[in-house]
Amino acid sequence: MIDRVQQTSARSGVYIKQATGYRAFVPAALPPNPPVQYDDDLLDLLSRADRALGRLDGSTEALPNPELFVMMYVRKEAVLSSQIEGTQASLADVLELEARVFEPQTPTDVAEVINYVGAMNYGLERLQNLPISLRMLCEIHARLMEGTRGQERNPGEFRRSQNWIGPQGCTLTTARFVPPAPDDMKQALGDWEQFLHSERPMPILVKVGLAHAQLETIHPFLDGNGRIGRLLITFMLCERAVLKRPLLYLSHYFKLNRLEYYDRLQAVRDKGDWEGWLKFFLRGVTVVANEATEVARRIVNLREEQRVRIQASFGRMTADGLVLHDGLFQHPYINVAQAQHLVGKGFHAANRLISQMVDADILREMTGRSRNRVYLHQSYFRMFDDSELSADHVNGLESEEETIY
Repeated sequence: MIDRVQQTSARSGVYIKQATGYRAFVPAALPPNPPVQYDDDLLDLLSRADRALGRLDGSTEALPNPELFVMMYVRKEAVLSSQIEGTQASLADVLELEARVFEPQTPTDVAEVINYVGAMNYGLERLQNLPISLRMLCEIHARLMEGTRGQERNPGEFRRSQNWIGPQGCTLTTARFVPPAPDDMKQALGDWEQFLHSERPMPILVKVGLAHAQLETIHPFLDGNGRIGRLLITFMLCERAVLKRPLLYLSHYFKLNRLEYYDRLQAVRDKGDWEGWLKFFLRGVTVVANEATEVARRIVNLREEQRVRIQASFGRMTADGLVLHDGLFQHPYINVAQAQHLVGKGFHAANRLISQMVDADILREMTGRSRNRVYLHQSYFRMFDDSELSADHVNGLESEEETIY
């Protein structure tokens, strides 16, 4: 028999003692009861986050081809979200693989990031004819885990066994957190989906914050729960047309504030502190949206400054130089063969064009070789690459892994 004695505040859920002695948490259905308390601090954070998202959405309209830049944001989010789960792949690794400019094999860590990009794009396309739902979660999870280290953990299927969260080597009785047992998980997922589709009035950012935290608590898959939960944030904002393009990614904020992120989620479970979690979440939305808006502004300035440079020094090759230059904002790594394809010219013409790009300090040669050279649009790449900061920060954190029972 399972001892269904309440062990914590009913506002967030209960810890239930299982037959083998450990306690698993069963979340209460959303929205919280008693309802979220909108004090002055929470209202101010909500207002700031709304304004920041509005500025971000408007800033993309100034970009010459927003879709090219969206892909860089998607790649960066994929890298950071995967790094939270322990992968070592960098943004440079992903771009190099996509451009196929270095080694042909695909390291496992990079494959996981590429899968994340694919899952993101698939989900955004799927939203056109399928609302966010349990079915959609499973479809995205299958894409996310295909061919990776988690592929043996039932990709695209909700778990049928108990999992738990804590330092490597912990057990069910020593874990930091134990999600609901499979039978209770099914009920929790049904409640979660019903909350998503509820027409009850609620600020969209509050709804997104509640839904993300609840899904992390339910932990419905044997692997990949964190990545699915972070994808959910972007999907909900795009589904509700808060953003026209997927340009808000909180993985950077969660990564830099990793310990607080875990603590805030646990405080919801143990104390029913939904307000503390929502304030943390809304601060993240504001910070990340403002950062993305600033990057969009810098991209516009960089593009115009470099176009002026090309027009001033490329002579008869100016038109081809501008075509190649625009291509670099989609694929910052390039070789001569790829330049040929972009501008539709022969090898020697493309090679001269690349040389002029190097002379104009737009491209930088990365291999040091005399043949088969690879070049990088470095000033653009640096706007998205914060690997040194992220690595330094994460090295100072205790690693926490999911253990599967």
